[in-house]
Amino acid sequence: MKNDKIIPGLVLVLIGLAFLLDNFGYINFHWGNIFHLWPIFLIIAGVNLVFVHNNTPIAYAAKIGVIILGFGLLLFGNFGDRYNWPWYSYSWHDYNHNHNRNNNDSDDDDDDDDDDTTGVKGIVKVAGSSNFVLPYSADAKTAELHISGGGTQYNLTDTTNQLFKADTKEHFSSYELSHSNNGSNYVLNFDMKQKKGGHFNWGNDDNKNAVNFELNNNPVWSIYVEAGAAGIDFDLSKYQVQKLKLSGGAASFKVKLGQPLASTDVEVSTGMASVNISIPQNAACEIETDSGLSSNNFDGFTKTDDGHYQTPGFANAKNKIHISIDGGMSDFKVNRY
Repeated sequence: MKNDKIIPGLVLVLIGLAFLLDNFGYINFHWGNIFHLWPIFLIIAGVNLVFVHNNTPIAYAAKIGVIILGFGLLLFGNFGDRYNWPWYSYSWHDYNHNHNRNNNDSDDDDDDDDDDTTGVKGIVKVAGSSNFVLPYSADAKTAELHISGGGTQYNLTDTTNQLFKADTKEHFSSYELSHSNNGSNYVLNFDMKQKKGGHFNWGNDDNKNAVNFELNNNPVWSIYVEAGAAGIDFDLSKYQVQKLKLSGGAASFKVKLGQPLASTDVEVSTGMASVNISIPQNAACEIETDSGLSSNNFDGFTKTDDGHYQTPGFANAKNKIHISIDGGMSDFKVNRY
């Protein structure tokens, strides 16, 4: 075996040890560190390239030293829930954005009018602000919310007497809301639209895209989120949720569910993510996971089969939560509150 294979072999061994020690509870690996400290992998690769043809003891010490130091930070560093993506912390100063905003500020229209400046039928946006409002109608028995767009922090923490409200912070993107209804079922689409032009302002947390949602808690909700690199913090404990589907690449998902309906279905599909789902202490729940090289921590669940977990008394429960998890290298936690 060539000496050059020692370094990649050591990296694989350390990755395997991290998964093994975390799965057996010997360490508490903060998987969010991978997102926060990802430049470590660039440093490791760079040092190995610098010494690629150097087989001296000093070169090997440098290669191994930077690997051990890097993995030490990844394994034992604790940076809380900070969520700073390098491509996510920038602002976009766009002429068209400012121009359109100025035009809206001088609009003499009644703010209750449907000022559809985007060409999307059904959009309701309060002129001169970043607030979206859709009035509640008593015939709305069920509602679907479809959210798409990455590079954003999505929050849902409160209810409203409207059907839907969203307060947005728009820096390098804009948002559009469209809706339709078929009888008592309302369908809402909240989409991010990328802007053109502008310049970047790196590293400023105040210049992130952010959306704060409020939903009416009378309808039964189905929520679908498609986000690339995004942060999601949804408190759904006050809502009737029939279906929740979260899809993302490098993402951070935090969800709190309330009491289930006869069947509440949760689907999570990720690439490299941190996922934390909280369910009520007395809720019957089952988990089906196909999570590859991921860390799973399902507090209060019993393993019934390979990739299947259940809470006690699940089979005889009237109302149930079904959670399906599919991911690559991610950190999955389901806990009971």
